[in-house]
Amino acid sequence: MATRRFFKVSGTILDVLNHDTYQGTLEITDGRISAIIREPVSETQYILPGFIDAHVHVESSMLVPSEFARLAVPHGTVATVSDPHEIGNVLGLRGVEYMLDNGKKVPFKFFFGAPSCVPATPFETAGAEITPEDIEELFLRPEVKYLAEMMNWPGVLNQDDLVMQKITLAQKFDKQIDGHAPGLRGEDAHAYAAAGMTTDHECFTADEARDKLAAGMKILIREGSAAKNFEALIELLSEFPEKIMFCSDDKHPDNLVESHINELVKRGLAKGHDLFHVLQAACINPVQHYKLEVGLLQPKDPADFIVIDNPQDFNILQTYINGQLVAENGQTKIEFTPSEIINNFNTAPKTVEQFQLAGQKGARIRVIEPYDGQLITGMVSTDAKVENGFIVSDPSVDVLKMTVVNRYQNTEPAVAFINNVGLKRGAIASSVGHDSHNIIAVGVDDESLCRAVNLLIDAKGGISAVDGAREELLPLPVAGIMSAEDGYWVAEQYAKLDQAAKDLGSTLTSPYMTLSFMALLVIPALKLSDKGLFDGQHFQFVEVVE
Repeated sequence: MATRRFFKVSGTILDVLNHDTYQGTLEITDGRISAIIREPVSETQYILPGFIDAHVHVESSMLVPSEFARLAVPHGTVATVSDPHEIGNVLGLRGVEYMLDNGKKVPFKFFFGAPSCVPATPFETAGAEITPEDIEELFLRPEVKYLAEMMNWPGVLNQDDLVMQKITLAQKFDKQIDGHAPGLRGEDAHAYAAAGMTTDHECFTADEARDKLAAGMKILIREGSAAKNFEALIELLSEFPEKIMFCSDDKHPDNLVESHINELVKRGLAKGHDLFHVLQAACINPVQHYKLEVGLLQPKDPADFIVIDNPQDFNILQTYINGQLVAENGQTKIEFTPSEIINNFNTAPKTVEQFQLAGQKGARIRVIEPYDGQLITGMVSTDAKVENGFIVSDPSVDVLKMTVVNRYQNTEPAVAFINNVGLKRGAIASSVGHDSHNIIAVGVDDESLCRAVNLLIDAKGGISAVDGAREELLPLPVAGIMSAEDGYWVAEQYAKLDQAAKDLGSTLTSPYMTLSFMALLVIPALKLSDKGLFDGQHFQFVEVVE
């Protein structure tokens, strides 16, 4: 007869579900809480439910799920609500299934959505399509909990046939539907919610969030490596504690080494918010909204919990998942496991001439204007710098050439211009390019731009930096967007590339993360796809030269 695994943990118990605090002992048997005994204890530590990232694209960490988990658990994270549409855009259903299967290699609770918008738009080239039939197949898997972010909000409001098929499938399987509607307000927000959208993580003002809350949606406060909306939205927590969740959306590996949802908990408490309100957003609301099999520190629950020193300092001492100690004193206890490499990368090296753009002196050009810490961009007009009949970068006014190169077919690069990147020399490139994950690059000169792109073509994915004779590369061979190497090593290498971009002059907080969103057409105002410059407000292509 198998030996039952039994142990105890004592301390001050924060019963977030019932807003109660008491001293006591947890008794854990075979991965579940078999009893909670109220009793005086000598231990000064606190015990509470684990944290949940309520919306994250694991792929944006550049790590496969098993490695993401290794880096997340020291911060008290026990589960994620993950949208695998990044790999879905590259490899379709096969890519989504890769994420589901890889996540099962480790003691961590990954819950996934069925991607709703693959490809994201018809205005770019993706590597695959996820059909309603694929979505139905995914909904049959127990770890798939929801229809992932419905970015095509115009299709929802206009009752597009394909969009409505997907929404109907989610309702048939009793799955929640995530929203994604930046800037949607008033009657449109109400119509969007009425069609079945239950959450939104794209609000960048409290007024916008209030509109969506009034429409019946829940708001995910996002603080990731690129988009940072915590300061703008955290005031809502005291008014709507049962309707707020925390998420990262996109978290680069060096940032994940430093912190995760625990950082938002600390910041919420530092602003004077009620302890139980903050923990409800971090621990309880995602479990209840998405019907996750995650323990909430109740008798018979799975033993998913964390131990901290005290609510003032909030240092994570231990993380338990299904009764297994997975992290202690800042160190992961999850072992590295090898992962399979799958990819879809089919383009040939480019020549310098392919990045040239003809123009005449006196020409004016449309320029993409990114904002640090935001996914939205501006659209500005400026005089072009023309040399020998070609429009070139002008680092003196921070207007640089940008390209998006189709990685699925051997076609000509699309070329445009961007400001606020700050490079003074060289080029940077990435095959992490939301949502279709074509190659995106920015450079001061065409030769550097071409070399940065070709480094990624040769490696079949990664991020690169070129500075004269110096070349830096972090290969990302899994779908061209993730590494299968040790997550801490990837974080170190990513930090080196991040610093290399800043050494070239970039003033952005996270240059590669910002770069990765410059082809995200569903968020306005001006973006570049492999098919050309795109006006996201009017959903149409525009010319670079006005």
